[in-house]
Amino acid sequence: MTDFKKLCYWLAAACCLFIGHGSARADDLDSFIQRQQSAISTSNNDNRAISQREADDLIMNAMSLIGVGYRWGGTSPVTGMDCSGFMQYIFRKSMSINLPRTSAEMATVGTQVSRSALQPGDMVFFNTAGRSISHVGMYIGDNRFIHAPRKGKSIEITSLSNKYWNSKYITARRVKKHDASRFID
Repeated sequence: MTDFKKLCYWLAAACCLFIGHGSARADDLDSFIQRQQSAISTSNNDNRAISQREADDLIMNAMSLIGVGYRWGGTSPVTGMDCSGFMQYIFRKSMSINLPRTSAEMATVGTQVSRSALQPGDMVFFNTAGRSISHVGMYIGDNRFIHAPRKGKSIEITSLSNKYWNSKYITARRVKKHDASRFID
């Protein structure tokens, strides 16, 4: 949380206590501040998992597309999909979330997750074209991810331990259906 937002919380707390009650006791203010700090630290916990139901739904929808051919710029299971079109389709269908179009833009959505904290449903990002982020897939557990790899291939499951993908891994993001941070810069 930014320093400005923290300052606003504290000012709002002081105003509510002083204006609403004529004068505030130090204990009331201290109690309010502790509750706000607890709420802030809880809302900033980026390792919270998406619900098991949401993860299962994302993965089920993704796996139903195994075998769909790769098509650069594609967003349809009928005509083919590229990696970011695949992620857009899954998140829209499973969680009613509209992700940005490119993998680089997707890497700015949700919260960052360390590789050691990956959970099913997290998006994993790679540098495959000399740009910082040029490929995206979805982590499905057991050190595996599902993605639309490249022209001439179909949507498939691959190991993150694979020599190629392991060397190209950049970061991961977690997007939750009811996450207020999606709307706050």
